[in-house]
Amino acid sequence: MRVLIAAGGTGGHIYPGLTIANELRKRYPQGEILFVGTQYGLEKDIVPRAGYPLELISVQYIRRRLSLDLIKTGFVAFKGLSQSLGIIRRFKPDVVIGTGGYVAGPVLLAAVLRRVPTFIQEQNAFPGITNRLLGRFVSGIALGYAEASRYFPKDKRVIVTGNPIRSEIAHISKEEGIQRLNLRPGYWTVVVFGGSQGGLSINRAMRELAPRLKRESRLQVIHQTGQKSYGAIAREVLGLSDQGAEELPSAVQDGCITIVPYIYDMPAALAAADLVVGRAGAISIAEITVRGLPAVLIPFPYAAENHQEKNARVLEREGAARVILDRDVSGETLGACIFELLGNPGLLAQMAAASKKLGRADATKVIADKIVELAGWS
Repeated sequence: MRVLIAAGGTGGHIYPGLTIANELRKRYPQGEILFVGTQYGLEKDIVPRAGYPLELISVQYIRRRLSLDLIKTGFVAFKGLSQSLGIIRRFKPDVVIGTGGYVAGPVLLAAVLRRVPTFIQEQNAFPGITNRLLGRFVSGIALGYAEASRYFPKDKRVIVTGNPIRSEIAHISKEEGIQRLNLRPGYWTVVVFGGSQGGLSINRAMRELAPRLKRESRLQVIHQTGQKSYGAIAREVLGLSDQGAEELPSAVQDGCITIVPYIYDMPAALAAADLVVGRAGAISIAEITVRGLPAVLIPFPYAAENHQEKNARVLEREGAARVILDRDVSGETLGACIFELLGNPGLLAQMAAASKKLGRADATKVIADKIVELAGWS
């Protein structure tokens, strides 16, 4: 069993690839799995740490305006395709999987040209242009959202599976999550995060909202700021001295608010949460819905083709989330939404039920089954 996975750029593309890889490795321990990425994305660090080999190719953002840079982009694209053809010739994969990022384009195209079975895992409700183009030629397509099906061929190659997530997300209990994070049982728990880098608008709103939050009884808040913003937010919200961010502990707390640069144990945080506030990345939403959590979503406005807002609107239409646009978020608007929901347990329960209906805990298994079928493994 030999699998080639193209995944690059952000964690939202890389972690689905790793989740699929882990499932295939569990089924075929003696198999070989190789990742392809670029030197510019997070995959350069994340993939080797996960224990998989990684080869790098040349890719560049496709410019849509006629310019001299477009000629350079063409040369880089040709080089990336040549490199991908060489990797496929050497590695001889049984199947090639693309989970997103610019690297997936040349690798999947090379596999199509070499007549190797190909598979796309599209995370978002609105697919990127690379997957929309390649969808006509690949062997199979797994969609995180049914709404994305309109952009792909209307045939049996396309299946709606939901997005692959870590198995622990679905299985850890609320009690265990509270214990692992040293939280207080019986308190409302709100988890706030803006992605691995934090979110400037979310951090600003939380800074404005902090005085009101700290007046509330039976409430506890975990706020992930991102590493770059951690020192400034911690000092201002918690009234610390002007010591540098490097001198701060890994978490600071004042009353009901715990501020951290990064939530390393996200399975425990989601298990403990009664309400989630965050961006609308596809994998974050997949984890939230598998847990059946109500959410306040603040889509990142600069995501490619505004796909985060499209993801968030799916949950909003189903009654699983409230959506606040980035330009509208403030301490006042975010606080009004949070306290309205926490003050109405019946509404919160309805949103949780709607969220749970959208969750697909079996997504990774279904995707792996389809890959096994395409590759012809017994």
